[in-house]
Amino acid sequence: MTTVVAVRTALPPHRYAQEELTEAIGDLCLPPGADRTVLRRLHASAGVRSRHLSLPIESYAALGDFGRSNDAWMAVGLDLAEEALTGALDQAGLRAADVDLLLCASITGVAAPSLDARLAGRVGLRPDVKRLPVFGLGCAAGAAGLARVHDYLLGHPDHTAVLLTVELCSLTLQQRDDSRANLVAGALFGDGAAALVARGGGSGSGTGTSTDTDTDTGTGTGTGGAGDGDRARPGAAGPSVVATRSHLYPGTEQLLGWDIAATGFRVVIDAGLPGIVRRHLGRHLRAFLAEHGLSTEDIGIWVCHPGGPGILAAVTDTLGLPGDRLDAARCSLARAGNMSSVSVLHILESLRESERPEPGTWGLLMAMGPGFCSELVLLRW
Repeated sequence: MTTVVAVRTALPPHRYAQEELTEAIGDLCLPPGADRTVLRRLHASAGVRSRHLSLPIESYAALGDFGRSNDAWMAVGLDLAEEALTGALDQAGLRAADVDLLLCASITGVAAPSLDARLAGRVGLRPDVKRLPVFGLGCAAGAAGLARVHDYLLGHPDHTAVLLTVELCSLTLQQRDDSRANLVAGALFGDGAAALVARGGGSGSGTGTSTDTDTDTGTGTGTGGAGDGDRARPGAAGPSVVATRSHLYPGTEQLLGWDIAATGFRVVIDAGLPGIVRRHLGRHLRAFLAEHGLSTEDIGIWVCHPGGPGILAAVTDTLGLPGDRLDAARCSLARAGNMSSVSVLHILESLRESERPEPGTWGLLMAMGPGFCSELVLLRW
């Protein structure tokens, strides 16, 4: 059994109302004198009220090339990663030296040594900490990362694992690119980092009620047990991970991701994505729940990546959900924009800060990303 014992989000200090960013992003992306009707409509309909940016908005024009943007990603990303990680460990009542595995995901920059290696000495991780830097999962990495942390803790039930996500989406915005995909990205995406601390069943952390687990490649059973005594005791625990499921949709590889250019990461966002969600997600999600004797009506908490209003509407439609079931996702989108892999952790954090779900409540955490793929994590409080 894997238990989430802490989640902490770190957002840059440069916060802007959506209407403040509309014209500034137009100055960056559109040719001088261009009609801004489409830009303004995209910003007004994005479901975003405010966002946090890595840099002051007036600094973006000076970035100029991919090298400078990536340098900013490393500098700002490390600071936010440290804030999120140390905050989550403090919330859990743990030390950096207690971490056995650090999985670090980002799709908005590249570094070797990776962010996790650069972070280790700053926060006091052990020299023998296991590290797994991940690139390419995009928005799905928050859910997929939790699933892979769960897999690790099944094999190491007395360990502590951390999922760290760092997404500085604004630094990938392409200057003088008036493509619809770039304008959509400029209307939707925000910056942030998040850390989730999870402990295995043998670490004395578990408060959940189920030890069942599965993946698409097999099944297994978690192990419960007493705490290990010499580790710090965690604070109030969150949900337990019951099962996970990954799914790739063949023939959709070109619909979402990056085109790598001299100027960096050029976003690919196909207008057909909501249709893919409507056609496929409901069938696979219902089959996953049915394996555990559940239906969508049994899920009390929905933690859905806020990909945008169109994606959220498609999820609601294909699952036949009441209109308010994805309000947590819409609230996250409004407060901070689409932060890629950070967003589902941002939503989980908001659940900890609000009234905690009743014991026994089922939850479903899900996200979609490049591939095109979906990642599902069944939770129970």
